[in-house]
Amino acid sequence: MDRRRADDSESRFNAYVEGLVSVIGHADRERPLRDYCMGLMMPCERKSVEPMAAVTAPARVAAQHQSLLHFVGAGRWSDERVLAKVRELVLPAVQRHGPIEAWIIDDTGFPKQGRHSVGVARQYCGQLGKEDNCQVAVSLSLANSHASLPVAYRLYLPQEWATDRERLRKVGVPEDIAFKTKHEIALEQLRWACEAGLPRGVTLLDAGYGNNSELRRDITAMDLAYVAGILSNTTVWAPGKRPLPAKKWSGRGRPPKLLQRDAKHRPVSVKELALGLPKHAWRTIKWREGTAERLSSRFARVRVRAARRDFKLTEGRPPEWLLIEWPAGENEPTKYWLSTLPEEITFRRLVELAKLRWRIERDYQELKQEVGLGHFEGRGWRGFHHHATLCIAAYGFLISERETIPPSEPRSTRVLPKPAISSGYQPRGSTAAARTTRSEFDRDDAPTADRGSRQDATAMPMLCRADRKTGAAEKFVTQ
Repeated sequence: MDRRRADDSESRFNAYVEGLVSVIGHADRERPLRDYCMGLMMPCERKSVEPMAAVTAPARVAAQHQSLLHFVGAGRWSDERVLAKVRELVLPAVQRHGPIEAWIIDDTGFPKQGRHSVGVARQYCGQLGKEDNCQVAVSLSLANSHASLPVAYRLYLPQEWATDRERLRKVGVPEDIAFKTKHEIALEQLRWACEAGLPRGVTLLDAGYGNNSELRRDITAMDLAYVAGILSNTTVWAPGKRPLPAKKWSGRGRPPKLLQRDAKHRPVSVKELALGLPKHAWRTIKWREGTAERLSSRFARVRVRAARRDFKLTEGRPPEWLLIEWPAGENEPTKYWLSTLPEEITFRRLVELAKLRWRIERDYQELKQEVGLGHFEGRGWRGFHHHATLCIAAYGFLISERETIPPSEPRSTRVLPKPAISSGYQPRGSTAAARTTRSEFDRDDAPTADRGSRQDATAMPMLCRADRKTGAAEKFVTQ
């Protein structure tokens, strides 16, 4: 039975790759495309080009290395067309379990050494939880409670890169790429998704994006609802309150139009408002299954008006939901969200949507740990995005395969068999290999989980591939 299911998986993988081949361009790209995607799903420690060459073509590693390196680093195929095909192939499998519920904006960092890889700078890296030398990419994912799929992915170029034309030329950044903040990149991705007619969902943002009032305003202007994380010092008008109207006109000059506030009539921080709520405002709500039991916490919600710099406006902002989480045992609330979801939405549904952001955490965790998103060792713009596109393509296939696993399958990860490579082989960058001391080489260690605790995932037997020379079967397994 396992062998038959693995054969079925291989057949579906071949059909999936054929779909990608239809948009990749030249026919000579078919083999490296297939091998690169296969290498990303192989059970090897590192998913950079050299180790993948060793596990996909052990009899001709050098030639395979050059083929894959050229395909990902210099191939002039379109990331946009491949990602569009991935959406076409994978979204139906996701939507069989329910409609798209959310558009999730986030970014992820990749620690790097040296300064020559495109976009590397000292900036905040979520994987490390601090500022350090890294690359950062912004993404948009479509999600429901069953799965999520990244549909847009763009490297952030810090200002020090965007203003250095020589550096940009060396790493092949296109001429039309100008400096954009992460918020601007996120807004560009949302606008593109609207224009592309993708299945709509509630926009979910963490506080790094949600605390930007201009971004929230622009999302609303696109007729998108949001659930946006905010910081505890964000100011709002308490329920039933709003800014004072403009001053009465004296009869001379232009009539005053701007809203007012004074010493006695001022907004409050969301933390101050939360601490003043009565006990009956708080409810314990469960929102989804965890590893052992349903996840739950204490929440309160109230209707408020965002107050940031509204004294420069002529009309007050409309009311929206303020959702607050205060887990039992904590001294104060831990999370805050503003949401433009309808006033009649149920309390539980509001919490479920706010907490659906965990899907992007799973995205990045699996993209990094299972298919090697952070393992690319090249320096160029094209290679960085080609590698990410192929990682998303491989991840999309794994998403579409989840529903083929019987409910009775064990929830633990299976032991992965060793690839059929020579016993003395050690890929560069592996933990077993000696680390280089030359700072001019860019190397990044295999990433560790940085986005919360991970649920156990069902082991997925993916492909059984018979080696053409030896006939030895290699079983591919992933989470």
